Amino acid sequence: MIRIENRLGTVGISTNFFAQLVSHAAANCFGVAGMVVSGASQGLRSMAGGALPDKGVLVRAKDGRLEVELHIEVAYGVNIAAVVRSLVSEVRYAVETVTGLRVDCVNVFVDAMKCE
Repeated sequence: MIRIENRLGTVGISTNFFAQLVSHAAANCFGVAGMVVSGASQGLRSMAGGALPDKGVLVRAKDGRLEVELHIEVAYGVNIAAVVRSLVSEVRYAVETVTGLRVDCVNVFVDAMKCE
């Protein structure tokens, strides 16, 4: 849960919401073939079965700013630098537009490549 305090009170936004928002933004980027399980907790939950709404996404809040970490799979033959630039821009725009919070940084890790 990410909490935002303002003069009217406190607003709480679940990390699952952020994960779904970021995943949706990433899915709309050309060259991103999918999200990759990151971390031990996601790995264990994926082995247990079921869908992971936060697959490949980690969101942290620091002093009212957000840090987003993405683990992606890219399509074979695409320019990885261009895909990452587009992904960072798209995620930053989506999160800042929907939540009004400032995204401090978006770290993208290319963990796999999908050959079709």
